[in-house]
Amino acid sequence: MQHFELKGTTRKVGNKAVIKAFRREGLVPCNLYGLGMENVLFTVNAKELKALTDTPKSFIVDLVLDGAKKAQTAVLHELQWHPVTDACLHVDFLAVDEKKPIAISVPLVIAGHAKGVQQGGKFYQNARSIKVCAAMKDLPDEVTVDITDLGLDKRIKAGDIQLKNVAVVSDKDTIICGVKTTRNVTAAAATEE
Repeated sequence: MQHFELKGTTRKVGNKAVIKAFRREGLVPCNLYGLGMENVLFTVNAKELKALTDTPKSFIVDLVLDGAKKAQTAVLHELQWHPVTDACLHVDFLAVDEKKPIAISVPLVIAGHAKGVQQGGKFYQNARSIKVCAAMKDLPDEVTVDITDLGLDKRIKAGDIQLKNVAVVSDKDTIICGVKTTRNVTAAAATEE
C-alpha cells in the first residue's frame, strides 16, 4: 500500500475560539491515538490534507510532527466535514504498527464485461470500497473484481472476494455489484414464449 507523508505541528487543548482561529489560518485540527499511546493533538495544512482526503485511494499516513526525524505511522480513522462548504473540520488518525494487522478500506476496481449485460441486462455497482485487514506489507492498493462471468440477476458479494494473505472484514452479505434484468429482456422473453 502507498504511503502519504503529512507534516503537522503539535498543539495544546483549546476552546472553540482557538479551534476557529486555526481554521481561519487554513489549518485543520487533528488527533492521533491508538497503540496504547497518549493522545497527540496537532494541526495540518488544509491544502496538504486535501491530497489525502479528496481521492478514492487509501494510504498509510506517515505523520511528521514538529519536524521529527521519525514519522509516526497511522491511518485515517474519522473525518468531520462542514455540512455546507464540505471543508474538513477535524481528523482522527489511528496509530498503527507494521507488525500488527491493519484494517483499512481500499477502493474496488471493476474489470471485464459481464455476460448479463451482453444479454441485455443492466450493470449496477453498490460499493466503491471494501474493508480489509492484513499486515502492512500485504495490504493492496486496490481490489480488482472480475465481472466477466456475471450473468442476468446475479451479484457479487463481499464474501465472494478471496485475497491472498488478506482478510475481507466488510459484512459478507454486502452487495458489491450485479446485473439486473431489464424490461426489454423480460418483454423479449415473453414474446418468444
